[in-house]
Amino acid sequence: MVKVTGGGRGMKAIAAHFRYISKDGQRQIEDDRGVVEQGRDVLADIEHQWQYGGAYIDDVGHRREAFNVMLSMPKGTDPLILQKAAREFAKIEFTDHRYVMVLHTHQANPHVHLSVKAESKHGERLNPRKADLHRWRETLAERLREWGIDAEATRQAVRGAVRNYPELWRKKAAEEGRARAALSERKVGDAALASRRSAGQAWGAIATALRASPDPKDQWLAQDIERFVTGRALNRPVIKEQTRLPQEPRQDIGWTR
Repeated sequence: MVKVTGGGRGMKAIAAHFRYISKDGQRQIEDDRGVVEQGRDVLADIEHQWQYGGAYIDDVGHRREAFNVMLSMPKGTDPLILQKAAREFAKIEFTDHRYVMVLHTHQANPHVHLSVKAESKHGERLNPRKADLHRWRETLAERLREWGIDAEATRQAVRGAVRNYPELWRKKAAEEGRARAALSERKVGDAALASRRSAGQAWGAIATALRASPDPKDQWLAQDIERFVTGRALNRPVIKEQTRLPQEPRQDIGWTR
């Protein structure tokens, strides 16, 4: 999964995120030069470089000065392979930008936190749109495949996923009892419904084409697709029968924002 979890609008917010992802300097933090260090003094040095290198970043600002990106994979994925893929991903997608990355393995699924400075070394500002996020997940999936992990980039709607992933600031606010309103667990709104409807129609067209095939394998696949779509539409788990066509499943790299 490739997820933009927010971003700092001032150096104080950026520094707080550095402390969070590095566990206050206890975890190794890697920068865009490939330098890997740890410790509070290292964090202070990185903060100084970001604040004074290039355009000055106010302690508290009104525009986003950094973007926080999380790259995660399912439980069981080799975290060191994910880290290598994330390193290559960052070099490809964030050329000329300052960034730091930290690998987390203490939770169920391994993930890498990337914090990217919005302004490049040439004064250009990062402003990711849906097309950029689509490219990002494809780049990560490609790098993972190069390291032997059979990953595939898919959108949430295509996978039938409806979960709303809270941004980092929401999680921290909830943990500290400062959250004013709980975030809906499901994605709602016209755009989300339209995306799911479009994905359902596409899956339906694929199933129809497969049903018309004389090959029994295609017809079996059509039935699997119909069960998948029906199960997702009713918001219940899809119970998979014994696989008729044994194959190694691909791991999906979805994205949210």
